[in-house]
Amino acid sequence: MKITGSEAVIKCLLEENVDLIYGYPGGAIMPIYDALYHYQKEVKHVLVRHEQGATHAAQGYARSSGKPGVVFATSGPGATNLITGIADAQIDSTPMVCITGQVASHLLGSDAFQETDIVGISTPITKWNYQITKAEEIPTVLAKAFFIAKSGRPGPVLVDITKDAQFELIDFKYQACTKVRSYKPEPSSSLKELDAAVDLINKAKKPLIVFGQGVILGEAEEEFKNFIEKTGIPAAWTILGLSALPTAHPLNVGMVGMHGNYGPNVLTNECDLLIAMGMRFDDRVTGDLNRYAKQAKIIHFEIDPAEVNKNVPVDVAVLGNIKKTLPQITEKVNKNNHENWLKEFRKRDEIEYQTVIEKDLHPTKDEMTMGEVIHAINEETKGDAIIVTDVGQHQMVACRYAKFNQSKSNITSGGLGTMGFALPAALGAKMGAPEREVVAIIGDGGYQMTIQELGTIFQTGAAVKIVVLNNNFLGMVRQWQQLFFDKRYASTELVNPDFVTIAKGYYIDGEKVDKRSGLKNAVKKMIQSKKPCFLEVCVEKEDNVFPMIPTGESVSNIRLS
Repeated sequence: MKITGSEAVIKCLLEENVDLIYGYPGGAIMPIYDALYHYQKEVKHVLVRHEQGATHAAQGYARSSGKPGVVFATSGPGATNLITGIADAQIDSTPMVCITGQVASHLLGSDAFQETDIVGISTPITKWNYQITKAEEIPTVLAKAFFIAKSGRPGPVLVDITKDAQFELIDFKYQACTKVRSYKPEPSSSLKELDAAVDLINKAKKPLIVFGQGVILGEAEEEFKNFIEKTGIPAAWTILGLSALPTAHPLNVGMVGMHGNYGPNVLTNECDLLIAMGMRFDDRVTGDLNRYAKQAKIIHFEIDPAEVNKNVPVDVAVLGNIKKTLPQITEKVNKNNHENWLKEFRKRDEIEYQTVIEKDLHPTKDEMTMGEVIHAINEETKGDAIIVTDVGQHQMVACRYAKFNQSKSNITSGGLGTMGFALPAALGAKMGAPEREVVAIIGDGGYQMTIQELGTIFQTGAAVKIVVLNNNFLGMVRQWQQLFFDKRYASTELVNPDFVTIAKGYYIDGEKVDKRSGLKNAVKKMIQSKKPCFLEVCVEKEDNVFPMIPTGESVSNIRLS
């Protein structure tokens, strides 16, 4: 029995066990939506309020569930509105399949109504993309799309389908894709590299691990924990690596990078062995590359060969999925501890606590700090919530102070730094892990970039808890203007609306707290609610996030004030 290309699209998704789609209909994708109408029991569609919201929601879903997020959009502006989210997913290695409608094939290149070359536009920011002009291509191309998005280092793919291909009839047959010629998703390491890594680890007196999201994407949390507990090596995390190891683990020494912890940043330039696990030596982590870990031997565990020696020359590259390579190393390394070396981190922890953390979490001034809000949320969630952050000062503070007991709990925009990410991503995260508490921490600037997704949250009923830390500034830009531009606050002060009234306009319960005395009860009430809730907390206008490594400086030159 022949079916249309549109119905074939839906059947392909069902074959890939897709049960949730984020999207926004329009003319060029209308046939696919019409086909979807007949499969509402099998697959749920979430109508977002803007296509960018669909991509961020799909990212949040993918990050909390481990499954690819799926997005529908129409041609022209519908497709171009996906670009920011696709770019974000690409740099943060998030699996996502975007399906866009396109004008009929005979109109391609004619500047037809709502025609854009989305394949050309998205080529630099997708792992793979393809335009379908014949319905017979749909099963093969979509199978390949899901395989590429999920395998190896994950990422976003885009499939553009012309309108005539959606109407064409085909004999439907689906076969899952298991390999693509010339594409090797998981490279392998030889015994030589593994033994070389073991030798360096056994000889090291001051080793340091910096772990990233590769541990989470490889589902290698247990293997990683076994390795550090056998070797006794201190482990620091990148922002996207946060939650791969419980915050309270005795070998967890904190965050590296621009607003990371004092100890792991300074001691990066004192360790004799730096072990990078599933991280890509981002500039926010390394600071000045000419002064980064020059004294250390470096081992890089990495699934993407293109990342090895890209920014930092390494002595040994262990290629492949950490879940497979790390146990081989763990089996061979000597059992060890590095107590005296670990004490060096704890000494610097104490300095940072006295200089920065104590006044962030337990301030004596009248104005509330962002840190004490995160502390109040920690006390109520006990480290079991998924925390979704936007981009800015609140993001750095949340990453510094949020506590996590389990993996896939920190969801943020890392490499692209996309303001507007958190609200739709929190919706996706809640739908990807409905049994878990999801708290979105957002600045007053980024919140207004995708505030319309309150409508999606209301319509779905997803019990997302939304916290806006309001300082009436684009806070991170203002901090840089204060420190490096002589307090010339050019276009960073915000005159904000009544956020609580807006939330109530979307039938979401809201509360505003501007006094410390009301904070604890407001957080408790919000977390205990079974419905979506909004909480605005007014924080100090000109509070800064420290420690901080100024741009272009060495990690050793981290500032505590």
